Amino acid sequence: MATARLALSYGQAFVAPERHRQRSSMSVRLPEEGEPKGACALISDSASGHALAKQAGDLSVRGFLNDYYATPSHWTVKASAQRVIRSLNAWCHGMTRQMDSGSYVSSLSAVVFKERSAHLFHVGDTLVFRLRGAEFEQLSRDHVTDLGGYRYPARALGMDVGIDIDYTEWSLKQGDIFLFTTQGVRGTLLPSDYVRLIREDASDLDAACERLAAAAGARAGERGYGSDPFCFQLVRVDELPDVSPDAPSRLYGDLPIPPELAPGNQIDGLLIEEVLSRTAHSRVYRVRDLQTDRICVLKAPSPELSNRNAYLEHFLLQQWVVERVHSPFVVSVVEPSRQRRHLYYLMRHVEGMTLSQWVARFPRASLGQRLDIALQLGKAIQALHNRDLIHQQIHPDNVLIDEHGQVVLADFSACHLRDVDGHRRSRRLVQQVGLNEHSAPEYALDDEVGRRSDQYALASTVYWLLSGQLPYDIPTHQLRSHTDLEQLSYRSVRSRRPDVSQELDEALKRALDPQRSLRFRRLSEFLYSVRPSRQQPKEQAPRSIRAWQEPANLWQGIAGVLLVLLVLSWWLR
Repeated sequence: MATARLALSYGQAFVAPERHRQRSSMSVRLPEEGEPKGACALISDSASGHALAKQAGDLSVRGFLNDYYATPSHWTVKASAQRVIRSLNAWCHGMTRQMDSGSYVSSLSAVVFKERSAHLFHVGDTLVFRLRGAEFEQLSRDHVTDLGGYRYPARALGMDVGIDIDYTEWSLKQGDIFLFTTQGVRGTLLPSDYVRLIREDASDLDAACERLAAAAGARAGERGYGSDPFCFQLVRVDELPDVSPDAPSRLYGDLPIPPELAPGNQIDGLLIEEVLSRTAHSRVYRVRDLQTDRICVLKAPSPELSNRNAYLEHFLLQQWVVERVHSPFVVSVVEPSRQRRHLYYLMRHVEGMTLSQWVARFPRASLGQRLDIALQLGKAIQALHNRDLIHQQIHPDNVLIDEHGQVVLADFSACHLRDVDGHRRSRRLVQQVGLNEHSAPEYALDDEVGRRSDQYALASTVYWLLSGQLPYDIPTHQLRSHTDLEQLSYRSVRSRRPDVSQELDEALKRALDPQRSLRFRRLSEFLYSVRPSRQQPKEQAPRSIRAWQEPANLWQGIAGVLLVLLVLSWWLR
């Protein structure tokens, strides 16, 4: 007998007054066969009338759908959705700070339908109701503030650096109907109106939404306050899957960790050609796809860590991290040609060498060549920071340089997504992977970490690239207390590399400040000083031109010309 699966149907309607721009957005994604993340329905509403900021609602909906379904399949619904919403909030807040007027503040309500449960995630003042039988109940809470007779969201995407997300979970029943709408409908329809208009012909949800929109618009017009557009979205549960509520959930599905592999072994149609790395946490192999003849790099957890779920959760995050970042300076993920039967992920193989090997091979490389590498590495870090990711393990052995001289950042064993408790989790992760001589002091001292911690590691790597040494006599990863910070005295890079400009030396000194708060606020400020073009000495002007550029010489010349003219005027009289 065939096993039933979750089946949903939905309808939508949007009605806006003439010359009124749409400010809200809504969408539904139904589950596909074998989709582990479930179905999703959501609605958003921008809080700003600014023409550009009105995109916030649409971008929030699209961003949530794209990123939620890109999260690792073993993550829970709550962990996946909350992490995505926090990432969206950081992006909206950053865009808001760059705007002169308006804001990217947006309310968002999302319901994820998975198996026999519904999960609501809500911020702001969008509305979600459930109709079960004759019971019509509001599921979301209104986070609003009354100012001068107007209601504004009190908690929404983009309002602050952090965000508090309402989360609720319910069991589904066949026939449940969920209604999504915006705050503008307040004061138009009564609960009895909703029930009557939906039940009038519940088989056609699009028609039901049209009836709701028409009735809300007419009621608002009668009362003289209907200038806002009305949007309605209905989702009905048609069929529930046959899942036992007591069935244990699988954290990692049916994918086992690969065994220890050696050259000549095969796994999922991949031939192991070389063992690139064996560490306590992972294995890295160069492999050849026997179907496509493509060379890739395979990374898998260490076999002895098969029961350490905390590490495995982060291992699967690594692939998600690389998939989110699109930059020529960051290694890309490769989709396998066959179905995976083991826990691993594939990356593009980079023909080249590590930065440490490059420095040893080209000891006489020019200052311009070294600064070009430093700038490319900085752009790789910027690409991560733009996605709210911190790398935490920047050092020469994690930087690859291909045969064309392009830098590729290839290791993400300690990469972490910034979130509410990210500081504590980031430190634990780095300490587990291991500190290195380029790690910022705050890791050793158990202080808060963030983007400026990556800035320090980048600057330390650049300092080493230019001079072959470290900026301090005491390795920062060996610090034991905050009093040790007083013993750190910056050694000018110009003492070892006189051709480095004073501007770059001062920029390195600031980026390498032991106090995180005293470093550059933005990584781009540091990279501005690293650009090779700023290190080239200006061409000297010809001596005759430079002489005329001096003020004293200029006035002396003018006086001489006037004297000659005066003498000639007397001579010709």
